[in-house]
Amino acid sequence: RSSWLLLAPLLTPPVPVITAPPCSLCPEGAHRFQWIRNLVPEFGISSSHVKVLSSPAEFYELLKVQIKTAKQRVVMASLYLGTGLLEQELVDCLEETLEKSLQAKGSSNLKVSILLDYTRGSRGRKNSRTMLIPLLQRFPEQVRVSLFHTPNLRGLLRLLIPERFNETIGLQHIKVYLFDDNVILSGANLSDLYFTNRQDRYVLLQDSPEIADFFTELVDAIGDVSLQLQRDDTVQMMEGMVHPYQGDKVAYCEIANRRVMEVINSARTRQELLHAKTFHSSQRGSSLLSQQGSQASGSLKTEPDTWIYPLIQMKPFGIQIDEMVTETLLTEAERDARIYLSTGYFNLTQAYMDLILGTRAEYRILLASPEVNGFFGAKGVAGAIPAAYVYIEHQFYSEVCYLHQQERVQLQEYSRAGWTFHAKGLWLYLAGSDLPCLTLIGSPNFGYRSVHRDLEAQVAIVTENKALQQQLHQEQEQLYLCSGVVSSSTFEQPNRYVKLWVKLVTPLIKNFF
Repeated sequence: RSSWLLLAPLLTPPVPVITAPPCSLCPEGAHRFQWIRNLVPEFGISSSHVKVLSSPAEFYELLKVQIKTAKQRVVMASLYLGTGLLEQELVDCLEETLEKSLQAKGSSNLKVSILLDYTRGSRGRKNSRTMLIPLLQRFPEQVRVSLFHTPNLRGLLRLLIPERFNETIGLQHIKVYLFDDNVILSGANLSDLYFTNRQDRYVLLQDSPEIADFFTELVDAIGDVSLQLQRDDTVQMMEGMVHPYQGDKVAYCEIANRRVMEVINSARTRQELLHAKTFHSSQRGSSLLSQQGSQASGSLKTEPDTWIYPLIQMKPFGIQIDEMVTETLLTEAERDARIYLSTGYFNLTQAYMDLILGTRAEYRILLASPEVNGFFGAKGVAGAIPAAYVYIEHQFYSEVCYLHQQERVQLQEYSRAGWTFHAKGLWLYLAGSDLPCLTLIGSPNFGYRSVHRDLEAQVAIVTENKALQQQLHQEQEQLYLCSGVVSSSTFEQPNRYVKLWVKLVTPLIKNFF
């Protein structure tokens, strides 16, 4: 009980900033989403470079293969690294690859950068830090481990809130796994559950140097404002950097905002120049520009049919790009369009709920049944979290029924024996289409934490290619195949009983999980 009281100073949610949509959607095909490049860099690639994975085992094996074949860089951002045998095998792969790189050249070109959350990565005696210290000790010039500490956990609050509960204030939640020019976007963490029986989503972008450069720079930027793990398990900030919880909060957040926005804006400028050279010149038919651009266009393997837009959300730093794009997509989806939205933790922001209930598209929302919720069976207060999600789900379903929207807005619960559910994202099917032309994939859960507390990143993948659209459609179908439609009778089942104290506490704490 006292642990919840410690959160009292933060129970009043800040008033969200209402931001007007950047632009309305254009009318034609996949290109209707090109307005996103007004906010972030647009990376045009061939659909043949995109591979959708489907299982935790496939994800784990790919991580190991990619680590073993990396020559220049390994960049991994995650909430935490687990401490089991499978995670140790990943660390061993990193050590083996670094060792081979040293032996091959005497001085290694391979750099390894790992970004984790400070509070989650420091939990317990054996933790993410203790797993990675041997790498730092053996390869001090090649390995960097950065631990992000939210600036909102400071002062008396930091001293009083116990371990685990301190993670409710804010986290580094981005999941990006990058090897040379290959990038894996996912919602999965580096933990054995995510390698075995915790269902998530995973997309591999192969041979995509510009995208790999962007995410390397993004992780570097967050790393620069994070605590640096030392070989003796201490941490320190880079020289001259404001401390996240000991220094001035406003100054720290301004520096972090500037550092991250520099990455986004410089990449956007680079991509605009590239786009101008390779596309606009040929469209205008200028022979002079065509000659100048011939070498550049000759280096392109194929004309893009797929576009990648990185969407960043870091509200503590005043960065709300993902929120703006998501709200615009929900606002502008036309009648008869279908949106399949998935979240491991159904706790949508009020703005997202209002848009879903007040707009025209059909929605199929996939969420975890209590038994596949990651907190199911947890000890202490955390064990009541699945019941809190049931209560939130029931309230939303009641609102859907009150508005007579049951046909247009449908909830579906993922259920699979022996598995937990963590898949998040969105698939957008335009009116009259049987295949999606856009998906969102990455770390956000569409909840209050994702929008207001944590550092998040996902990508919008827009494609005109039917084969890739089919891959995305099959991914969606495979996930929804393990689900059942929610109805009034769902909440009459014995396992949906929610205790009175959970109902009373949920409105107070729903912004923390």
